[in-house]
Amino acid sequence: MFSVNNLSIHFTGEYLFDDISFNINDRDRIGLVGKNGAGKTTLLKIIAKKLEPQRGTIVIPSGGTIGYLPQEMTISSTDKVFDEAMKAFAKTLKYKSDIEKYTHEITHRTDFESVEYSKLIEKLNDANEHFQMMGGQTMEAETEKVLLGLGFLPEEFSLPISKFSGGWKMRVELAKILLQKPDLILLDEPTNHLDIESIQWLESFLSDYYGAVIIVSHDRAFLDNVTQRTIEISLGKIYDFKACYSDYVVLRQESRELQTAAFNNQQRQIAQIERFVERFRYKATKSRQVQSRIKLLDKMDRVEIEDIDASSIHFKFPPAPHAGKIALEAKNLTKRFENKLVLDKLEFSILSGDTVAFVGKNGEGKTTLSKIIVGELDHEGELKLGHNIKIGYYAQSQADLLDAERTVFETIDDIAVGDIRPRVRNILGSFLFSGETIDKKVKVLSGGEKSRLALARLLLSPVNLLVLDEPTNHLDMQSKDILKNALLQYNGTLIIVSHDRDFLQGLTKKVFEFKNRTIKQYYGDIYDFLDSHKIDSLKSLEAAANVGKQKEISDQPSANKINREKKKLHEKEVRKIQNLIKKSEEQIEVLEKGIGEMDVILMNPDSFKQAMSSGDIFRDYDEAKRKLDVEMSRWEKLHQEMEALENS
Repeated sequence: MFSVNNLSIHFTGEYLFDDISFNINDRDRIGLVGKNGAGKTTLLKIIAKKLEPQRGTIVIPSGGTIGYLPQEMTISSTDKVFDEAMKAFAKTLKYKSDIEKYTHEITHRTDFESVEYSKLIEKLNDANEHFQMMGGQTMEAETEKVLLGLGFLPEEFSLPISKFSGGWKMRVELAKILLQKPDLILLDEPTNHLDIESIQWLESFLSDYYGAVIIVSHDRAFLDNVTQRTIEISLGKIYDFKACYSDYVVLRQESRELQTAAFNNQQRQIAQIERFVERFRYKATKSRQVQSRIKLLDKMDRVEIEDIDASSIHFKFPPAPHAGKIALEAKNLTKRFENKLVLDKLEFSILSGDTVAFVGKNGEGKTTLSKIIVGELDHEGELKLGHNIKIGYYAQSQADLLDAERTVFETIDDIAVGDIRPRVRNILGSFLFSGETIDKKVKVLSGGEKSRLALARLLLSPVNLLVLDEPTNHLDMQSKDILKNALLQYNGTLIIVSHDRDFLQGLTKKVFEFKNRTIKQYYGDIYDFLDSHKIDSLKSLEAAANVGKQKEISDQPSANKINREKKKLHEKEVRKIQNLIKKSEEQIEVLEKGIGEMDVILMNPDSFKQAMSSGDIFRDYDEAKRKLDVEMSRWEKLHQEMEALENS
């Protein structure tokens, strides 16, 4: 078990967090959440021993190991992808080298009866034993499996890592951490570098991982699918809940509501006591009662309401100017980079008002097509924009394209024209830039602040075609929700490149899947696409998991295979609901038993009097009743879901 004890750290005199403590248990899956700048990355660095706190300690069990993947890092390796990933097995490879060395020596010696020869045999046996214990026989197969899961193709294993983009280099670093199998894995925004398929693979890997995992992520779906515990950092404190992120949000709100109710009740009680004291303070006949109530006030544990960081961006896009029926249309659209063909003879059209998600593995051409649409890249074939189409573009590297030497205010003011100029400060305020912050230079802003500033630039002129390439990177949960709400109200045409399933859900009505230099269109939102994709491809029967042992798979699976896959998915969902119902019934039984025990106490005069002295019995009783009502509602809902599944 790892332990964080009384941790405090401050920058520029203000504490980022102060005197926080928590334990990290075996197989914990912790989602570390909070607003941008709350201290999540700093906490991971401290746990990973990359940063020293002002106070407090990190207790690491004897022999405990930690793997840490930062948000960004400089990778200068010139090795091939597979060789770089194999560095995860440094100790195992050392034993392999020793085995080869000792074997070579033995084959060239003839002094079979000598002491040196016997010692050499012992060394070889010892190296072989350690090699086997450390899984040396399977390390290459494991490396292949992890690299394939993270999206690398077999033919890319032998390419120099220097030929890949920063995001793909980060995948190799992630692969090394997963292959090292540390006791504690720390991941800071790992999904920023992954596509949807790789994210789903990583979810499965981490769910089955034997050690503990702490994840900083703004991907709600990823957190919900992996974590079972959530720690929030807010205003220098932490709040620890044994729940995934979505459940934590509900529990946190319930906790605040109960806290507020308890505070209000106590304030009414205090006011009543104070009125009694003021009324009878100078009456001799009431002096004992007055003194008793004054002592009661002094001894009372005051309920405090937790401070809430309520700061958030707020904005909406200007109404889209009127446009023609067709927003854009492509015929035989082709794009090459030198000798590499990226897009091959694309044919598609997007109507005004369409909302489209671009999805697919990294490197398949999503960003390339986005840049072609906005006019940043040339191309072969035809791409025709509709009548009166005005484009707004948020590039994946938009934040990096800002002029680092300009201030926040200058960045907006330089391009604001006409009626919008007097509103520049209001727009910046909507994105949490006010006071001295508008005079900050772009180069000192955090990633989240740069993203907010880039979004603010989109409000400076009305557009009817928004092209957004990974707009949620570096945005916290609340900012993402506000951006999504603004996009839902936007009445123009929308194209979004994103791997964030929760953000895309309900936002788009078409999906363009990029694969093998072409695109395939699906109707519905991202989860409709994922459901159809599971049936259509059967995950390619996971053929890529065994390099060199792949079988021929037909492009279209047979009806029997599809039906079998549907049946498996259905049975899996039924088992999941059955398990949830069983757990719910067990919880109901525990709650009813506890309520029954409290009923016995309340009905017995002696035990009732004793319980009253503690003052907790009624609170515990009401809380248990509330939990029972919630669990009963959940139990009923689960049965309804089960009934719907059985009838489907």
